[in-house]
Amino acid sequence: MGNCFSYIFGRKTTTTERPDNRPTTGSHGSVHIINTSQEWEAKISEANTTGKIVVVDFSATWCGPCNMIAPFYTELSQKHPQLVFLKVDVDELRELSETWNVQAMPTFVFIKNGKQIDTLVGADKSELEKKVKSYATAARGRTAS
Repeated sequence: MGNCFSYIFGRKTTTTERPDNRPTTGSHGSVHIINTSQEWEAKISEANTTGKIVVVDFSATWCGPCNMIAPFYTELSQKHPQLVFLKVDVDELRELSETWNVQAMPTFVFIKNGKQIDTLVGADKSELEKKVKSYATAARGRTAS
């Protein structure tokens, strides 16, 4: 679906370039907003310890498709508590975004034991839901045995 392909890592985005010039508002459900590298490390470490799969939404406040899919991502986080849902603003944590090879937004990265196991680029609700359900079902199967 929609992608923000205009994002270029060498370019500094200023607040005057953002069309709405405001932070994401409203309920984040079970989505953990990551603001620092330390928060990232803590959440990844916690997920590794508990064996949970992490779903990361790499997005930007100025990205239309990111803003469109954000409420749906929050819904998924509420429906699938066996997964860890994180949100990273690529402008705030540029180095982290580069580490995970984010080149367009939104990019959803699925991580298990600190390693990338899947990726989805774009605001494709049905594909995101399919991937999340698949990993959530697998996680449920592990905890039931």
